[in-house]
Parts: sequence; structure tokens; C-alpha cells
Amino acid sequence: MIQTDWLDIPHLSLFLALGYFGILTLAWFFMLLGIRSWGKHWLVEEPHEIPPQKSDNFHKYPWVSVCIPARNEEDNIGNCIQAILGSNWPNLEVVLVDDRSEDRTREVAELAAAGDQRLRIIDGVEPHRSWAGKPWACYRAAKEAQGAFLLFVDADVQIHPQCIAAMVAIAQTRNLTLLSFFGTWKVIGFWERLLIPPIGWLIRGSIDLERVNNLSYIDAFANGQMILFRRSDYVSLDGHSIVKSEVLEDVKLAQRVKQLGKSAEIRPAPWSFQVRLYRSLSEIINGYTKNMYEGLGRNAILGFGAAIFLFFGSLFPYIILLVSLYGRLIGGWSVPSVIWICWCLLIVLLQTGFRVEIERKDNRPSWISLYQPIANTIMIWILLRSTMKVKVKWKGREFVDGKAQ
Repeated sequence: MIQTDWLDIPHLSLFLALGYFGILTLAWFFMLLGIRSWGKHWLVEEPHEIPPQKSDNFHKYPWVSVCIPARNEEDNIGNCIQAILGSNWPNLEVVLVDDRSEDRTREVAELAAAGDQRLRIIDGVEPHRSWAGKPWACYRAAKEAQGAFLLFVDADVQIHPQCIAAMVAIAQTRNLTLLSFFGTWKVIGFWERLLIPPIGWLIRGSIDLERVNNLSYIDAFANGQMILFRRSDYVSLDGHSIVKSEVLEDVKLAQRVKQLGKSAEIRPAPWSFQVRLYRSLSEIINGYTKNMYEGLGRNAILGFGAAIFLFFGSLFPYIILLVSLYGRLIGGWSVPSVIWICWCLLIVLLQTGFRVEIERKDNRPSWISLYQPIANTIMIWILLRSTMKVKVKWKGREFVDGKAQ
């Protein structure tokens, strides 16, 4: 007679619990190890050599055109312009496309430049049919630019004085068509501190830099906050026109570059720039709702699957631990046993350690890690909203399914 005791409910429950706890323990342990070593091979150090204030050596110090698309960026554009004009790079111009802003973006930019003739402001016009707003503004800026290199920078970015020098040196040494950097988030309010770093590292941690930065693989990635393009290659590819309808034009651009046999790299350089993405909880939710589904390849199964995984992989252990402690300490329960509670606590501590390591890598205080369950809950909500194609308003435009309406 076949023995089937292991199919009894108590035995099956024990088997499932062991599997669930075991998988989570191993997963968070290896993620903690992985985050500590992520990107070390590709890390960009700040250059020691300071470029001269002026130079006619255009081979060593080629002309760089910094291209900035800006729409309703009065809160950010001043700091962005001042940081770029304060760069150590001797040969540069700044081309700002004011994409029909409804606020004081142009006025603030002019005040920040304080008469510096290196800034040129281009009035934005309605995008051509089938063009998304940002690719159109970037394309227009590139058409007006004169540099041997085009540096596309978002309006909420503040670059380090040595950032351009580092990017040009790497692009020249490695003969790159496209080079992108990961900088650091500037987070001030509670919700910014709580949500932006884990969502950002969720994206970064999914990137295999060894494959992305190797022309032998089709994997590609770029960070639209900071992309350097060799002008000759940009013109031959017709630049942003090849990704004209894309909301996540940065990633698609890197993919197209590699598909055409050109070299593209992305590197972590935490010192190189800061970016303040959002300033409130509603901005965070709407901003990521606009982008996240597109970032998942517009795959609804993957979107819902990610939300389910995030719930059972990160939020559910906190719920189990709180319910178990309540039952044992207040409710008078005899279950679960202490060993299960300790195991659950270990998983929670590994998660907390993972968040602490994220904060440590970006030189921020780690107290926010105590609020990670709240972050997990909101991240799940953002995933569901994005996947269910919720309509959101962003900078005066409506987006549904990651597409401008």
C-alpha cells in the first residue's frame, strides 16, 4: 500500500511553509550580497585632472552641446542651468527647448544664466504626428546644437563640475556611440526618501551591466536623465526619430543603437549628478504610474505577476510576523512556534538590511528602512495602477497606458 501521510493537511502545510520561508531566506540573502557588489566593475571615479577654463585643443576637449528638454520646470531649471554653466568643461553650450511651458520655466532659466551667452533657449512647438513630447524636444535641441558630443540632460538634474569631463573621457577611450550614467537621487521629503530609492534600485538591480555593456549581447539600457551621444553617430541614426513615439525613449534608444551594431554603455557614477524626480506622494504615484507598465514591456501578465511577487516576497512576511506576535503575546495562541517566528523575523531583518544597504550606497541615513512595509504597499499599488492603464495627468498632459493622449 502506498504511503500518503505526507499529503495530510498538517504535513502539506509544513512542506509549503518550509518551501516558502526557505526560498525567501535565500532570495533576500543573495539580494543583500548582490546589492553590495552591484556595479563595482563599472563604477566611475571622479576625475582628478581639472580641465582648463579655455582650450583650443578640440581633440582633447571637444565641443559639447548640453541639450535640455523642459516643460513646466520652473522649480528645477534654475539649479540645472547653474550647475551646467558651472561645469569645468571649457568648450560647451547649453540648448534649452522650452516645450510650451505654462509656468515661468523660460524666465527662471534666463535668470539662472545671468547673461551667459552659452545658453540658448528654443521655443517649443507642437510635436509632429506620432511623436511623444520628450523625444520631439530632444530632437529639436539636437538640430540646433553644434557640438561634437550631445549631452541630453533632464531639467531636474544637477550635474557635478567634473561630470562632462568623465563622460567625454570614457566615450573617447572606449569609442562609444552612447554613454549613460546612473547618478544619485536628491530626496528631501518623507515620501521621496521612502519610495524613490527602492523603486530606483528595483530597476537598477534588474540590469546585468556585464551584458548591457557588451556588444555581443542584445541587452541594452540607458538612463534618460544623463545620455551622451557622439554627434556623428546621432546624425547617422537620425537620433530620437528612431524612438519618436516612445515614453521610455532612453531604454529604446540604447536598444536601437546596439541593434544597429553600435556600442552603448551605462555606468554607475553616484558623484556625477543629483536628480530630484518628484516632490510629493501624488507626484511619485502619478510619475511611476506613467512609466512602470511601459518599463515592463507593456506586459500585463508581468505587471500583475510583479505585484503578486512583491506582496508575497516582501510585504507578506511583515504581516505574518505582526499577526504571529499579536497572537502569541496578546491573543494567547500556542501557535506558531517560536522557531517559526524567529525565522520570519530573520527574513524581515534581511529585507531591512537590504534597504539599509541601499541607503548606505547613496550616503543617506538608514532610519527610513523601518518604514519599508509602507513602501512595499505603495509600490504594489503603483504597479497595479500602471498595469490597469489608469489615466494620469503629468506636466499638463494626460497619459493612459504609458502613452500621451
